[in-house]
Amino acid sequence: QPQLVESGGGLVQPGGSLRLSCETSGFAFESYDIAWFRQAPGKEREGVSCISSRGGITKYGGSVKDRFTISRDNAKNTAYLRMNRLNAEDSAVYYCAASTQAMCALAFSSWSRHEVHQFQYWGQGTLVTVSE
Repeated sequence: QPQLVESGGGLVQPGGSLRLSCETSGFAFESYDIAWFRQAPGKEREGVSCISSRGGITKYGGSVKDRFTISRDNAKNTAYLRMNRLNAEDSAVYYCAASTQAMCALAFSSWSRHEVHQFQYWGQGTLVTVSE
């Protein structure tokens, strides 16, 4: 049974940092592209970042580029999202997702929206709240 479990969310002050983890099991993690998405209340889900199966390709949404860093440890079957200089607009539930397709090689609009159905497995999400 494939599982993705996000952790590391919480309450943080503006300007602070968090590192999210996506621990996986039940599938060949090293063969899957991994992406992070987020959804704020009342807003559509949006793509945040993507990393290819071996880590050679990373993509970021414009609003998080230069602040967030995606990484993975295939030996631990875990992906990470380091988030720096957080602001209120980053508050959302963050989800990780896995795809056997080479999603991260696609343009941002493709892997994050048009082809999002190609992500076969999803986690339950972890809540990030940025507030004083």
